[in-house]
Amino acid sequence: MRFSVITPNYNGARYLEQTIRSVLEQKKDVDLEYIVIDGGSNDGSIDIINRYRSEISHCIVEEDNGPAQAINKGLCLASGDVVSWLNSDDIYYPGTLGRVKQIAETQTDAAMFFGGCVIVDSKGDDIRSSITGFKEFFYPFSSRFTYQCINYISQPSLFFRGDAVRRVEPLREDMKAAWDYEFILRLWHHGYAEWIKGDPLAAFRWYESSISGGNFQIQFREEYDAAKKDAGALSLQTGLHFFVRWGIVTIYSAMSGVRSFSRKNKK
Repeated sequence: MRFSVITPNYNGARYLEQTIRSVLEQKKDVDLEYIVIDGGSNDGSIDIINRYRSEISHCIVEEDNGPAQAINKGLCLASGDVVSWLNSDDIYYPGTLGRVKQIAETQTDAAMFFGGCVIVDSKGDDIRSSITGFKEFFYPFSSRFTYQCINYISQPSLFFRGDAVRRVEPLREDMKAAWDYEFILRLWHHGYAEWIKGDPLAAFRWYESSISGGNFQIQFREEYDAAKKDAGALSLQTGLHFFVRWGIVTIYSAMSGVRSFSRKNKK
């Protein structure tokens, strides 16, 4: 069973090497095809990529219009039985792909596989454990219905059956922050998502200048629009997602306000 992992990068040198090493370490457990797509970085990223060039299966360095387009380029190259992408500030934990392989070999009707994902800050410290716990509450009830109501799966710990990926249209490049959620909703029409229990599979890095950190209001609006299109405007799922959206946006806005207040007091 072959795994294809795509890392999109643009000026992500600060964390890129840690990401690359966390992927290449998986070679001990699986047949790995590693694809790195760089959007023309000028911050030293290319030097980092070149240090590992002999272990990278495919590398493209050219301008693009954002991570969705970069990942789409990688999806065109991916030949794996299982496909995933890992952004250049996130990491896999040791043995992650081996654990996914064990489940993928037995759950042959699943289109996706997911597990736990820790949220870490710029230093790599575990943060937002309450948000992680909130998402994990929904794992035992995982279904297309549940996912239409709330995005409870963290993208770094999500892996796709290659055959399912090749049946759907690529990521929507017109979306700013929720192109992954919309893509996953479409994949759910080709099989279920299998939960991989146990220790976390990946770590998602949150900081204010990241896509999710700086664009959460846009992200949750786009997620709501995607859920409404997939489930239907008058569906129960869309109604529940509406309240979930505004609840989360309110909480995130309050957290942002607290951070701003703290920064002002430190000056």
